[in-house]
Amino acid sequence: MTTKFTERKVMVSEDLKAYAAKKCEKLDRYFDRDASASITFSIERGRHSAEITVQHEGMLFRAQEQTGDMYASIDGAIASIERQIMKNKTRLEKRLRAGAFDFQTPQSELSEEEAFDLVRVKDITLKPMTADDAILQMNLLGHQFFFFRNSDEKERHCVVYRRNNGGYGMLVGMD
Repeated sequence: MTTKFTERKVMVSEDLKAYAAKKCEKLDRYFDRDASASITFSIERGRHSAEITVQHEGMLFRAQEQTGDMYASIDGAIASIERQIMKNKTRLEKRLRAGAFDFQTPQSELSEEEAFDLVRVKDITLKPMTADDAILQMNLLGHQFFFFRNSDEKERHCVVYRRNNGGYGMLVGMD
């Protein structure tokens, strides 16, 4: 697995990078071809954060963990990615390495729901508006995201959303 490191507001040792790369290589058992991992280290307010993104054949697996220790953050993020893979294993079996799930699975992970439970479908009318208007509308409704046609972006379909670390993000649909 190829690994890329990013450091935000922190300098990490080569030992920590080697530890993170070794832990990411543990995920290779799920993939038939070489996957790539991007690991971002940061420290904010005394919290050590490790964000790991693994890319394999167009699929992205992402996890972020914050603890008081960077090594524990790496361990938690890797465990979270493994849980994502196990939770969705029936859908991922076609995309991952043959026999990726042949090893023994802990009983606690077998009990997780393996089917998506779509509980509501809602028809909406997309109104042309600016991103600022969409953020205002989202906040007025108390939602985490808002889908709209962006009058500033040639009426493309867009989604604005509230980010976990503060601020807002926007997804722009491409034709």
